[in-house]
Amino acid sequence: MPLVRDGKAVADGWTTVADDAALPADAPVIVSFARWRAERAVLEQRNAPLGLGLKNTDAVEEVGPEIHRFGLVALNFPKFSDGRAYSQARLLRERYGFKGDLRATGQVLPDQLIHMLRAGFDSFDTADARVLQQWSKSVAAYHAFYQPIGRLRPTLDNLRREEARPAAAD
Repeated sequence: MPLVRDGKAVADGWTTVADDAALPADAPVIVSFARWRAERAVLEQRNAPLGLGLKNTDAVEEVGPEIHRFGLVALNFPKFSDGRAYSQARLLRERYGFKGDLRATGQVLPDQLIHMLRAGFDSFDTADARVLQQWSKSVAAYHAFYQPIGRLRPTLDNLRREEARPAAAD
């Protein structure tokens, strides 16, 4: 599966580790929320970057106050019609201030890219090669939005206020 970031296919420096598999010593790993809860003391002692994989049924509120411990959070879209990961992404970014890489996994479709970017996703792990092909079109499709969410574009209200300001006197 290609990992897409900023419209480019990039190498994935993270390894997703199954709950019953041994952890590599010095490599960045992504562990499940269940493993994090079960092995938290051991995982906190690691000297390598730690990522967290959340199912869309996992409660973000349970990990939110400690989200700063993770360099990456992978949120799963098990099917295209299930948007709970959008809510998780916004909670992580806006309520808990997560600054790391927010990755969309699973059913990541090209027509949902702009919405995922606005919700705070940085990278996309998908089997759909069209995501990479459609990136530029998706990002260029809109220059402003009505809703003041995400980091991608200014709101129409902000743009109107800027246009209404009198020009500075020289």
